[in-house]
Amino acid sequence: MAHSPPASLVRPVISVVIPVHNGSALLRHTLQSVQQQSLTNWELIVLDDGSSDDSAAIATAMAGDDPRIQVLRQANAGVSIARNRGVAASRAPLIAFLDADDLWHPDKLRCHVERHQSDADLGVSFARVEFLSPEGQPTGKIASHPSGPLSPADFLCENPTTTTSNWVLRREVFEAVGGFVEGMSYSEDLEWLLRVACDGRWRIEPIDRVLTYYRTSAGGLSASLERMEQGWLRLITEARGYAPQLVARHFAAAQAVHLRYLARRSLRLQGDPALGADFMVRALRSDWTLLIRQPRRTGLTAVAVLVRQILATLQRWLRLGSRSSRAGPVSRS
Repeated sequence: MAHSPPASLVRPVISVVIPVHNGSALLRHTLQSVQQQSLTNWELIVLDDGSSDDSAAIATAMAGDDPRIQVLRQANAGVSIARNRGVAASRAPLIAFLDADDLWHPDKLRCHVERHQSDADLGVSFARVEFLSPEGQPTGKIASHPSGPLSPADFLCENPTTTTSNWVLRREVFEAVGGFVEGMSYSEDLEWLLRVACDGRWRIEPIDRVLTYYRTSAGGLSASLERMEQGWLRLITEARGYAPQLVARHFAAAQAVHLRYLARRSLRLQGDPALGADFMVRALRSDWTLLIRQPRRTGLTAVAVLVRQILATLQRWLRLGSRSSRAGPVSRS
């Protein structure tokens, strides 16, 4: 009687890498969304990046019941090093990344694998993304999505793929351009895509179907947005090393679009009104022609952040007035 070889000896079609740092609250659901894939010939590498919660224990328990799951642990070193180490430990010709709080459609891996198997020049594929609430409920809001191949300039300002959880890429691409820049935790994904686009040997193209679900979170929003801007500036520093002419030609416009993106993100997550207004003002200072080139998105964002700032100021004045009235008149001797 013939026996199937153990999972550890069967080469998977695709490797999934999940970095996690203190993500125990949502990790089980994320791992289950991989286990529920219609394509079953995958391996999953969970890289615990120095978690102090139960993340490693949850992943290890699930790995005990599913030989396709492998758990690696390291001292906290950041998401870029975690992803790089996960890729180094993987075996498949295709690689997918998934963040510990995001989810996939059951046909996610099957759709991407079929696309790559039919197109040898496709380096990175990505799908449509639907936003989830912090509680994981569908919002019906779908991220904007490019209609065709992308050029290097498309990766200078905002991520057209939305999130790393949305990617499937060829191992040969990762090996050729190198891994994520160590020390980068914001815009590290955008910088990696820019390197691929500048290399020019492979295409980066979309799949016109919602296959990835991105969970929003308002926790630590203001600090996070400011760190996102610092991450983008690090991206520009890196890009000047391998695409100086591209950066010089597009910097002002790219900075304007990126700052507008941060302003829009602040609106979506109900962040500090003053911070959102500051992003939008600096965007127009960097390149005011953004209002002409993309009037609808730029104008609506500018009006929205201005209205929120005005309302916040009025509310602050009303609170101050209310306190003054409760204090009563000042007695004079």
